[in-house]
Amino acid sequence: MKAEIITPAGVFTQRFSSTRHGARLARHLAVQQLDTWGVPYDSDPSDTAAVIVGELAANAVTHGRVPGRDFELRLTLDGRTIRVEVGDTRDDRLPDRDAAPPAPDAESGRGLLLVGLLATRWGVRERAVGKTVWAEFPSEPDPDPAAQGSPRRPAPLPAKGRTRRTRS
Repeated sequence: MKAEIITPAGVFTQRFSSTRHGARLARHLAVQQLDTWGVPYDSDPSDTAAVIVGELAANAVTHGRVPGRDFELRLTLDGRTIRVEVGDTRDDRLPDRDAAPPAPDAESGRGLLLVGLLATRWGVRERAVGKTVWAEFPSEPDPDPAAQGSPRRPAPLPAKGRTRRTRS
């Protein structure tokens, strides 16, 4: 594995094996890279990044896995916004935008709900091979804790071939 780190623009790109170990490593390297950029471990933005990267990487290795193909993590810090992009090589399995929330006792199906609650914007876009699921959120904690009182709703996913940008 070879990382591409371009510090002036705050971009980190890395490919990982489409395994649970690869997903876990992506999460660990994301928070390590954010710490290098000045977003400290255990801060709200770092914890948010860990959850979002973990969920998107888990989805990539569970639902977007093609044997012998890796998934890609791209992490960007641009001013006050962190953007997480996870690309996989499977374009026939887009997240179901009309899926009903899972049953209360279900053991899975909440990953994109969490992403939608934590991100200020998120969506899906096609790539040359496969798709990329992305999410953006602030790189600094909200100074007004009262502003965090209303939970955000997950954005609907676009039809294949279109990118949808949403705000909560």
